[in-house]
Amino acid sequence: MATPDGPPPGSPTVRRRRLAGELRRIREHIGLNGDDVAERLGWSASKVSRIENARQTPRLGDVRRLLDLYSVEQPYRDQLLELARDAARKGWWEEYSGRLPEVYPVYIGLEVEAEAVWQYAVEVIPGLLQTEEYARGVIQPWQPIGAVPPSQIEARIEARLARQKVLTRRPPLQFNVVLDETVLLRRYGDPSVMRAQLEHLARLGAELPNLALQVLPLDGPHPISTGSFTLLQFPQVSGIKFHDVVYVEHLNSCSYIEEETETYRHRLSFDRISAEALEPSESLERIAKVARDIWGSRISP
Repeated sequence: MATPDGPPPGSPTVRRRRLAGELRRIREHIGLNGDDVAERLGWSASKVSRIENARQTPRLGDVRRLLDLYSVEQPYRDQLLELARDAARKGWWEEYSGRLPEVYPVYIGLEVEAEAVWQYAVEVIPGLLQTEEYARGVIQPWQPIGAVPPSQIEARIEARLARQKVLTRRPPLQFNVVLDETVLLRRYGDPSVMRAQLEHLARLGAELPNLALQVLPLDGPHPISTGSFTLLQFPQVSGIKFHDVVYVEHLNSCSYIEEETETYRHRLSFDRISAEALEPSESLERIAKVARDIWGSRISP
């Protein structure tokens, strides 16, 4: 399984979304609607819609025809064509196609290209920080509910562990996490699994400078009544900025929030939660205390 160890090569998922957004913006700027474009190029209106909503990876020739129609000049034209080439590549996670939930590869594609992530976790330790046995304890209970074959469970665990390379690549992902303290107390697997998971969490918090790990204590004020959410921020590529995305997971699906007012509201919400959470050093002490008192760990703060 090939995963990136060096500089992130870029995610086709995000490149496709960047390209789609730029093509839609250009069309609107010159005063054309989707039907106009379809008629002039001899396409269906649904094809234009699929390209502009990133539901279809456009062929390079189709992108050239759109740029010709829109009279896009250099160097912007070359930047968009480069995005189109990147959008057609395959990400490492696509080798798991058919063995992961349909929405999961989309999220991995966003995470791979993100430069910073803010995550508030209420139910479970984030996947980027999980041990293999803890991940198994999280995923296996879904087997009787979703009729998930054992091979798919293993594929999901493998993919989850492979994702963690974003924390040690160059440059690494800046990962900002606030864990509700209940996450430390909720058992997945047996007590030894929880003990090893909290030891792993404490070690990562102490060793990774790009990981800002905080705990929102149960005995402190609860600033905002909300569930878990993840906010992803992306770098510019070829001079083109891609907007922030908020990811919210549901029982059998997920939501992606991309409207700027809402993503900004989530960023402010995270900042508010972070302000009430323990400082990173205190958080590591709390993790050690829970590991020792609840799960029998011998780790020191």
